[in-house]
Amino acid sequence: MTDKNWYSMTDQAIAKEIGQRIEQLRLEANISQELIAEELGITTKTYRSLKDGKGKFETIIGVLRILNRLDLVDRFIPETPFSPMELMKLKGKQRQRASKPKSTVKSLPEQDQNEEDQW
Repeated sequence: MTDKNWYSMTDQAIAKEIGQRIEQLRLEANISQELIAEELGITTKTYRSLKDGKGKFETIIGVLRILNRLDLVDRFIPETPFSPMELMKLKGKQRQRASKPKSTVKSLPEQDQNEEDQW
């Protein structure tokens, strides 16, 4: 497993990386693109778009379901429950939106223009 600097990558480069990883899972499972497309009710062209980083999120989930790898969803975006103190403040209410920051907002890491050009 390699450590990638995700912040130095463009959104499209990250999407393409995810598509390539899904393609690797497909190959390891020895399932054809045609079979996945047929199971999902999509064209093979749509599947190829997914592996090129242009797939819809629902299609990605469908492919992971066919590959029996929905467990990866938890690793992709793990559930983060509220702390007990935060739940007490909410008094059982479900939080719907974020509040305005009380201090300055942390700025996102700046991308080195040269790093971005490499992708």
